[in-house]
Amino acid sequence: MNRWTNRVAVVTGASSGIGAACCRDLVAKGMVVVGLARREERLKELKASLPAGQAANFHGRRCDVSDEQQVKEAFAWIDQDLGGADVLVNNAGIIRPIRVMDEDNSEALKAILDTNVLGVTWCTRQMFRSLLRRKVNDGHVVIINSIVGHKVPMLEGLNMYAPSKHAITALTEVLRQEFIKSGTQTKITSISPGVVNTEIFGSSSIEVTSSMPMLRSEDVADAVSYCIQTPPNVQIHELTIKPVGEHF
Repeated sequence: MNRWTNRVAVVTGASSGIGAACCRDLVAKGMVVVGLARREERLKELKASLPAGQAANFHGRRCDVSDEQQVKEAFAWIDQDLGGADVLVNNAGIIRPIRVMDEDNSEALKAILDTNVLGVTWCTRQMFRSLLRRKVNDGHVVIINSIVGHKVPMLEGLNMYAPSKHAITALTEVLRQEFIKSGTQTKITSISPGVVNTEIFGSSSIEVTSSMPMLRSEDVADAVSYCIQTPPNVQIHELTIKPVGEHF
């Protein structure tokens, strides 16, 4: 991680779960971290929970990644105030407790795609264009995908979430090819966890029990750090991690 010391990482969906864990881990390892999330109060609580030396290197900013203009403004602020981001962890994602064929669910379906797919697109585009402007050739984009981005288990409540993650699997490869064509050495990695014990299940109809094998948010944060500290010639394109005993 030495090459990332004092460089800037942006983490979306930073107010809880995997995003908050990534913020804690990266700032503890010497990075300047910008946490983006809709819940600004949670970002303030996260900063207050950090040791003093680390808190100075954490910046929380309210940003709904499904809003393209908010994303542009957030990354413009990062460029102006912090010199630009070199690592991006696209973590923000939502589930809604609906079925695709239910009536009157159009707004919920659009919200899933706007956050889970377009949000990743807006953030990656702004970060990558900043890298090119600054002539930074060694950035790293990480996307928190899911095992349901590769197959669709029979779980009630996943509705449009699984298709949105399948789109992310395809988008990762599209971005990899675009990065190569641009002549940059910037890397991209999709991390696909199994079930993670986070608040996202509170917004779904998926039944989670204490006996179900689950990853911790910190396990995924460890995977992010592992992927971004690989040597310059190594790119982990897809990393799948599951809790021991998971049946999916």
